[in-house]
Amino acid sequence: MDRKEIMSKLRSDSKTYDFVIIGGGATGIGIALEASARGYSVALLEKSDFTKSTSSKATKLVHGGVRYLAQGDIGLVREAVVERGLMLKNAPHITKSQSFIIPTHGLYDEILYTVGLTFYDLLAGGLSLGRSKRISKKETLKRISLINPDKISAGVVYYDGQFDDSRMAINTLQTAVGLGARVVNYCSVDGLLKDSNGKITGVKVHDEMDGASFEIKGKQIVNATGVFADDVLQMDSPGAEKTIAPSQGVHLMLDKSFLPGDDAITIPKTDDGRVLFLVPWHNRVIVGTTDTPLKTESLEPVALEEEIGFILATAGRYLTKAPKRSDVLSVFAGLRPLAAPKKEGSKTKEISRSHKIYTSDSGLLTIVGGKWTTFRRMGQHLVDKAEKNHEWKHIPTKTRHLKIHGYKENVNHDDPLYFYGSDEEKVMQLSKENGWNESLSTSMGVIQAQVVWAVRYEMALNVEDFLARRVRCQLLNAKESVEMAPKVAEIMAKELGKDEAWQAKQVSDYEKVTSNYIL
Repeated sequence: MDRKEIMSKLRSDSKTYDFVIIGGGATGIGIALEASARGYSVALLEKSDFTKSTSSKATKLVHGGVRYLAQGDIGLVREAVVERGLMLKNAPHITKSQSFIIPTHGLYDEILYTVGLTFYDLLAGGLSLGRSKRISKKETLKRISLINPDKISAGVVYYDGQFDDSRMAINTLQTAVGLGARVVNYCSVDGLLKDSNGKITGVKVHDEMDGASFEIKGKQIVNATGVFADDVLQMDSPGAEKTIAPSQGVHLMLDKSFLPGDDAITIPKTDDGRVLFLVPWHNRVIVGTTDTPLKTESLEPVALEEEIGFILATAGRYLTKAPKRSDVLSVFAGLRPLAAPKKEGSKTKEISRSHKIYTSDSGLLTIVGGKWTTFRRMGQHLVDKAEKNHEWKHIPTKTRHLKIHGYKENVNHDDPLYFYGSDEEKVMQLSKENGWNESLSTSMGVIQAQVVWAVRYEMALNVEDFLARRVRCQLLNAKESVEMAPKVAEIMAKELGKDEAWQAKQVSDYEKVTSNYIL
């Protein structure tokens, strides 16, 4: 993915694209993959970095949603468990099956969860990841050694998927580019072009890197901007009704010693009625999440004190080694772009998590809601809808079994570079040049060659792109990632032809944004 090359094509080309997608998070990326796989011409524009907002702040689960089963939303769960299975098959280098244990309290719990989760397995059919079963209290304590024995009667084991969200995004974009899509970050849409009938014919864009403005024409403009969907709808029709009810989810990152085994823990009923997960990820433990309705959306949401306190207290009730504030390596907040409820006062956890597609009078298609697990399916639905609206010939989906860039089976998760999949050899090759095999962080296993790789092939344009999203240091250990920033800036500056002033500004910008991740 070469930004310069793609950008010059977008600027000089007078062609009309079949799809112009606004938004480079999970949703927009899924649409770009689907449309380009069907042979449509695609331009995708992201105003900051890919997955800068919600799509890099997930719980890292590829899941059917056990709690939606409890709410009786069987259609949503069925769709998600099938997609979960496909994602694990199509991108085995950045996904894996993960065992979860639900600690139970008494016989009623044991029966309820065993029956419910057996049904969950059955919904997945041939794509099931493993059979759920009750395990004794003794076995539960053996597998999750730090669980408080006074709190449990037994356990129920079930299986879900786990992945790296920003890596999935980059590899999917690389796949789409390989299929002819033109994708670009740091390129914002600041206006819509319309014909005399008020139909959208294109977008006015602004290259955030050099300040240039130009236009891109498209037959189908797609608003896939997540929590910012209403901004684009206002551009299309000033005074349009709000479609988004943002809800904030917060996660804490802890050291692996808080969950030494291979199993994750699911606590199905917390005080606010949500599910709390403790999940091993990149040799750390993610604990979350919360559900806090917010009035306004922002690109860098900040965890509230009560959310942090709630997660620590809930985890502390179940673990014999209770995590303290000083144990938190990183805290991160993301906003869910939930479709706004029609009536006031609905709890956000009751707002449907299925996605919705709206067609505006101008022909704009807006997609809201959904989640990473179903991103491929969302792309399929959106492209189907565009074909119908335009009366184009229907082309069946081509992504169900499409291997994602980097596809590699049997990866060794103890290898710090495993998530590059089939690209790992090339990264290692690069590390043999110019001393780029030197370590940037031993605890996170990052080497200098990864910075060069990210700039050359993954469209990383600044220190934050690299430390937060191309590798996950900001989330894994925020404080340590700040210490890595000067060296990362120095390597990037050489690659991008930037001066020392740029380096200094990069480091201070990164320190500023990452201060919100440090308690």
